[in-house]
Amino acid sequence: MAGGFALVVGPSGAGKDTLLRLARDALGGDPRFVFPRRLITRAPSAHEDNVALTEEAFTEGAAAGAFALHWRAHGLGYAIPGNAVEPARAGRLVVCNVSRRIVEEARRTLPQVGVVAITAAPEVLARRLAARARPEDGDLRTRLDRVVPIAAECTIWNDRDPDSAAAVLVAHLRERAA
Repeated sequence: MAGGFALVVGPSGAGKDTLLRLARDALGGDPRFVFPRRLITRAPSAHEDNVALTEEAFTEGAAAGAFALHWRAHGLGYAIPGNAVEPARAGRLVVCNVSRRIVEEARRTLPQVGVVAITAAPEVLARRLAARARPEDGDLRTRLDRVVPIAAECTIWNDRDPDSAAAVLVAHLRERAA
């Protein structure tokens, strides 16, 4: 299926942003793919290359329908820019990291939505979250215990070598865009 959205989901610490960065590096020159930067009500960090926006801008953008998707999690506002929809409708594959809780809405409102689940063993997730040490991550046990079942076309275990896991993601995206 050409075009549409490939939503990358998974628990905190699964390495979604790392795999997306590696996939973007591998596919960046291929015009079939678009990797929009998420809008988040916090500054970018070494772990996440987002576009920062204020709470006011998030609230106004959500009310005005300026986002393809938007949600709140962990006290922050997250959004996918509204300009990501047109390339998806024009046959390009838009690849983005979203909350598992927003997938059903995306399936109702966006064109040709597919889901890629990234995960890792609980002890790996715990170690990665602890190493991040972001105050906004809150209670790590609560984050680790949260289970959101999701139907995915592709599930990638990112327990060890991120390059190997990224290769699986890239292969899936290329197949999807073919």
